[in-house]
Amino acid sequence: MADQATDISRRHLIRSAGLGGSSLWLSGILADLSATAANLPTAGAQTSAPVDPLAARSPHFPPRAKRVIMLYMTGGVSHVDSFDPKPKLFADHGKTISIDEWQGRRGKYSRFLKRPDWTFSKHGQSGIEVSALFPEVAGCVDDLCVIRSMKSDHTNHYEATLQAHTGSITFARPSIGSWVSYGLGTYNRNLPSFVVIAPQTPYAGEQTWGSDFLPGCHQGTRVTPGPEPIADLHRRLRSSRLQEREIARIQELNRAHLAGRGADPQLAARIQSFETAFGMQQEAPDAFDVSRESDATLRLYGLERGSTQGFAWQCLVARRLSERGVRFIELIDTGASNNWDAHGDMQTHIPLARNVDRAIAGLLKDLKSRGLLDETLVVWTTEFGRTPYHENPNARGREHHHWAFTSWMAGGGVKAGHVHGATDDYGIYVAEDGVHVHDLHATILHLLGLDHTKLTFRHAGRDFRLTDVKGEIVRDILA
Repeated sequence: MADQATDISRRHLIRSAGLGGSSLWLSGILADLSATAANLPTAGAQTSAPVDPLAARSPHFPPRAKRVIMLYMTGGVSHVDSFDPKPKLFADHGKTISIDEWQGRRGKYSRFLKRPDWTFSKHGQSGIEVSALFPEVAGCVDDLCVIRSMKSDHTNHYEATLQAHTGSITFARPSIGSWVSYGLGTYNRNLPSFVVIAPQTPYAGEQTWGSDFLPGCHQGTRVTPGPEPIADLHRRLRSSRLQEREIARIQELNRAHLAGRGADPQLAARIQSFETAFGMQQEAPDAFDVSRESDATLRLYGLERGSTQGFAWQCLVARRLSERGVRFIELIDTGASNNWDAHGDMQTHIPLARNVDRAIAGLLKDLKSRGLLDETLVVWTTEFGRTPYHENPNARGREHHHWAFTSWMAGGGVKAGHVHGATDDYGIYVAEDGVHVHDLHATILHLLGLDHTKLTFRHAGRDFRLTDVKGEIVRDILA
């Protein structure tokens, strides 16, 4: 009866302190904090003693970047309409070509070349060409490392989105952000190590930021733009002091509860999580409050004062989270509908580009002015490109194209004002220095000081890694 009464009082205090764990914000930290050192990546020897899986750990070698901001454009941005200029595609518009696959179906097909909808111009001292679709990002081209030779393994959105995030097209696997959290831990125990800011879920759903077989504390914490980015984040008690007193009482009861049950690493980790949750309630609201930003900063991002919507808010919050020690931040611009999947009309790219263009340029400029760009790796990518041809000679849209597309990076140890790789004259196939999604992942980990072949987790009798058995570091882009 005494144990039952203690359990009831513990539950009552936990609920009243607002630490019941109902918030998605707390779900990752409350799950699997009992991970053991047997599966924790370290540069030195491993032990079997229970440890904190979110504790900051040393990388395999000195890193070039401390954190990643990944900008993910959902639906497939057309490379030949954005960052991969093709004069011959303009010149040969309407001519026919032969291809041996059409949207995943093998065979012989005759298709009509389709010219880009936007013209390209050279920008900056580097002279890198960018289309009129992204005029603001074009102004930052001397900070970009443009990879025009990306390729992936699947032409469907679900599989391609899954691979862009997890390296796999067939099974759910941990997201790249989860691998980074697992490999490096967190700088700031009052915030998650992996945050995803997304107004809607993308094609592969929550698997894109899931931790799968890694400890659940490494899963991405989703933030939704709006007046309440994280549900149930604010305390229920009147004052912080009162909450501190209740938490102290909770911890007294927790320690008594633990003492009566011997050494239980799972219970000990759960008890530690309440202190972490309290810290998050103290720090997270300030991270999402952009009201103290100057008018000049808001204009830089294109954000109206008081607004909590749009990619501008996402980018500004990403900078604020970076300053507060979050390791991996992913910004997803839209969801599985009304996105860059321009089958019917390429002109639908215009409002999508307008939503992100100024905000991305503002983020790059802001990071640079604050001395953060050199230690922050910014990655812009999408799941695939779009076909430079169509079955209909008068088509206004383009289909999926995973044979070739464009991504770019900035900051964090990559060459600035640099172009890597090339596609053929029409942008159909990679012609030089191909970069597979596995290679991109390996390079991101490398820049964070992690060896992608050594960052492994034992599961189901084998060692898994983000890049599986593939992946090569793209050394030509390293500064």
